[in-house]
Amino acid sequence: MQIEDHKVVTLHYTLTDNEGAVIDKSEDGSFAYLHGARNIIPGLENALTGKTAGDEFSVVVSPEEGYGMRNDSMIQEVSRSMFEDDSQIAVGMQFHAQGPNGEMLVVTVKEINDDSVVVDGNHPLAGVDLNFDVKIIEVRDASQEEVEHGHVHGAGGHHH
Repeated sequence: MQIEDHKVVTLHYTLTDNEGAVIDKSEDGSFAYLHGARNIIPGLENALTGKTAGDEFSVVVSPEEGYGMRNDSMIQEVSRSMFEDDSQIAVGMQFHAQGPNGEMLVVTVKEINDDSVVVDGNHPLAGVDLNFDVKIIEVRDASQEEVEHGHVHGAGGHHH
């Protein structure tokens, strides 16, 4: 069975940067997603289309097909008073924030000053080439419920 929209794909993957450092890998040996539901980055989903169980391959996903290019306008200096307990703020911490159009963003603390905090709304992997080594374990038809919900359900269904 080929990978196409409305198929559940189970795979193993290892993600590295251009220096070969492991960024991420499939937890417990495998990862399942619903193809065509935008559950994974476009470049990887496009590379998986048409593949079948047992296929193994490597693909480099550009930033444009991954988490986008870095956008310096997403780096802002904000008042420390915007944080509930500013004594607990540390570089590298992540917080949920509201973007300029009301969307939810995850921001990362980059710098802490006396009266302000510099936060970065870029995804940590923005601007990074993503090197995937993939082995496809299984491809199956998605259930109607999985298609309606837009994600894979585990054994025994899924309760929202």
